[in-house]
Order: sequence, then C-alpha cells, then structure tokens
Amino acid sequence: SMKMLKSCSYRGQSKLHKGEILLNSELDTDEVVLQKFAFSNALCLSVKLAIWESLLDNFVESIQSIPEVRQVKLVTLQILKSRRKVKLSHADVMQKIGELFALRHRINLSSDLLITPDFYWDREKLEELYDKTCQFLNINRRVKVMNEKLQHCMELTDLMRNHLNEKHALRLEWMIVILITIEVGCGYV
Repeated sequence: SMKMLKSCSYRGQSKLHKGEILLNSELDTDEVVLQKFAFSNALCLSVKLAIWESLLDNFVESIQSIPEVRQVKLVTLQILKSRRKVKLSHADVMQKIGELFALRHRINLSSDLLITPDFYWDREKLEELYDKTCQFLNINRRVKVMNEKLQHCMELTDLMRNHLNEKHALRLEWMIVILITIEVGCGYV
C-alpha cells in the first residue's frame, strides 16, 4: 500500500522526513524545481510499480483459476496429482507466456526500477533525495518480490506448456502405432 506523503516548506536542507517532503523555502526557483523533480520522479516510479503489481496480481489470478487452486505452487501439484485436464490450449498458454515476458520486460528492461536514472549522474544532492524517497517507498524490495512472483509464474506456465507438448507427443505416438497396426493388418490381407 502507498504511504501518504505531504510536502511543506521550511528553512534547512530539503529532505524526506517521516513521510513528509520538506522543501527549503530559501532556495532559488530552479533548484526547488529540480528537487521537486527528484521527489516526484521516485513517486512516479512507485505509482508505475503499483500498476505493474496490480497487472501481475491479475495475471496470477487468471492462471490460478485454471485448476481453481489458490496458491501458485499448488496449481502444479494439483494438476499432476489429480490428473485433471489443463483447460488451456497451447495457444492460450503461449499467450500467457507472452503476457508474462512483456510484463517482465517492462519491469526489468524498459524502466528505471533497477538503476538510478542518468539524470542524477552529476547531481549528487538530487540523487540522494531520489534514493531516499525510493527507499521510503520500498521500491527495491517491491521489485524483488515482483521478480520472484514472475519467476514462479514462468515456472508454472513452462510446466503447463510442457504438459501440453507431452500430451500432443503422446497423441502423435498413438496415431503412429495405429497407422502401423493398420498397415500391418492390410499387409496380411
């Protein structure tokens, strides 16, 4: 859940203190704008992450409803134990894998979640404000948890794909056996 932040002006160094963004009221306008940018950049990252967390939760729910089991790891066990049919087609499983890869790409490759943006390269004080705000919003921990969930989902979708592939291969083997049997039977006639 998001923590509430408030902003107020005061005399002293701008900082994040106990959920409050304290901006030095004596700074010139350009510096205040840059500091606001550093704080808002981290807040924006947190909001973006919250959206992706919601998308991942929706994805997890969509794959959990397949065998109607509540925990991702148990889904696999339930499918294997109960010998229930996987209700997704190969195309559906591939679509789920694609959704998962797209989300993983957005989180890990096309966002600033894993690294500090280049903007702060030569702006040490702004980088410190940005980093402190990210720490307050638990960005790194949330990304780690999301990546763990993504990994579990990848394992589950891979298992489903493998299950469907094995089922298809078994069907092909039986067709070959039947065709050979028919051919041998016709050869004796």
